[in-house]
Amino acid sequence: MSNKGSLIVISAPSGAGKSTLVRGLFEKFLETPGLVFSVSHTTRKPRSGEQHGVDYFFTSESEFKQMIAAGAFLEYADVYGNWYGTSREAVESQLKAGRDVLLDIDVQGAMKVKQSLPEAILIFVLPPSFRILRERLLKRGLDDPAVIERRLQVARGEVGYYCKYDYVIVNEDIERSLFELKSIVSAARCAISRRRDRAQEIVKTFQET
Repeated sequence: MSNKGSLIVISAPSGAGKSTLVRGLFEKFLETPGLVFSVSHTTRKPRSGEQHGVDYFFTSESEFKQMIAAGAFLEYADVYGNWYGTSREAVESQLKAGRDVLLDIDVQGAMKVKQSLPEAILIFVLPPSFRILRERLLKRGLDDPAVIERRLQVARGEVGYYCKYDYVIVNEDIERSLFELKSIVSAARCAISRRRDRAQEIVKTFQET
C-alpha cells in the first residue's frame, strides 16, 4: 500500500556515532512530521540522563522473556550480556498509520528485521578506521578498558555486514553524515511504492478530455 510508512534501520559498531546521528536527525532536520523513533526494550540498567520510555523501555529479564514467549518482538538479541528488543505492535501500528519508523539496532536485529520485512531500508554507519573507533570509545569514557576491548573485537565482526545493507555512511564529519542520513530518509519518501497513488491521480489528469 502506497500510504504505508517506511521502516528504516540504522546499525553501527559501538562508538561509530550512530546515536549522535539519530539524535541530530530529529533535532536538526526533521521539521516535517512523519518520522518516529522506535524505542527499544532492554534489560540493561539506565545510563546517566537516560529516561524510561524515551531512550529505552527498561525492563526486567523475566518480563523481557515473557515478551519473547508471547511473540511480542519484531527482533531481539543478547548484546554484551543484556537483552534488546523491538516491539512488533508498536512498529506495525506506526507504519500502517503512514509514518516512517527509525530503528536503532545492532546487526543481529537488522538481519532479523530484513527477513521479516524485506522492504525495510538498512543503513550501516562505519567509522573512518579501526584506530579512530578505538580513540572514540576511549574518549567517551563510558566503559573500562576490558569492555572497550570487547566492543572492539565485536566491531571486527560487525563491520563485515555492511555489504548486506542498502546504504553506508562513513561517519568522518558529523555534519556531512547527518546530511546523508536525511537524504536517505527523503529518498525513501519519494519511492514509487510510496507515491504510486498520487502519481496515478496526476496521470489521470493528462487523460481527461
